[in-house]
Amino acid sequence: MPIVELWQEASAFEPAPSMKALDYPAHVTLAVYEDFAPTDVLSRILGAQSAIPVTFSGIRYFQHEFLVLWARPVSNDRLLQLHAAVHREIDPALCREHYRPDRWVPHCTIAMKIPGSMFEPAIKWASETEAQFSVTFDALDIVQFVPVEVLSEVKLTP
Repeated sequence: MPIVELWQEASAFEPAPSMKALDYPAHVTLAVYEDFAPTDVLSRILGAQSAIPVTFSGIRYFQHEFLVLWARPVSNDRLLQLHAAVHREIDPALCREHYRPDRWVPHCTIAMKIPGSMFEPAIKWASETEAQFSVTFDALDIVQFVPVEVLSEVKLTP
């Protein structure tokens, strides 16, 4: 899978491979809640869904205490609709700020613990790395982390 290959390459900028340490497949996060796990949401809100093809085009980054590198999906109506469905049902104020409807940036993280001393080479690598590929996401999960524990999962139809 191209995302896993990017995880491996980007881990060179981290003290230890952050995505491998999660022991969880590549994913796009729709919402993050601190105080509860909405395990009934998947079937009730989202119903039966087909697998979600997503095309990625490039690597971007978020800069915080650590640099986070991520693959940028091309605009995708299905992801936007799923994100909106979750936030119609669950008060967005309960969600971490960066995942709320007015702030969410769809992304697939490829490295999340790049220290300040590696920001410059990691950003250079991101700008020079060809990252145009497509994948199909085949499940929707509710997870608790860290460590990642799947609380509820719906397999998507092919």
